[in-house]
Amino acid sequence: MAVGAHYGARDWLAQRVTAVVMTLYTLLIGLIVLWHGGLDYASWKAMFASTAFRVVSFLFMASLLFHAWVGMRNILMDYAKPTSLRLSLQVAVVCVLVAYAGWTVQVLWGHA
Repeated sequence: MAVGAHYGARDWLAQRVTAVVMTLYTLLIGLIVLWHGGLDYASWKAMFASTAFRVVSFLFMASLLFHAWVGMRNILMDYAKPTSLRLSLQVAVVCVLVAYAGWTVQVLWGHA
């Protein structure tokens, strides 16, 4: 009888979906750079003045953070055998990822 959390298919799909979102954002940035023949600070600042671009950028970062969480959780479930160690490391990873999410919001919507 197989036991476990049965995260396999859901994690596989989550990794693929988040990877597609990150790839599309990277292509968008690449196309913008090619279209403008490079970006200077003024162009970059103007791009991020758009709420739509900020939302797309936040979607990229949320995908990156979720992608990192799924990967780190799976690595820790496979290799951190003592439950207390695994849970401690998972809590640490969650804290760091939440801090990065907060920092992202501050960068995208905070006032300088």
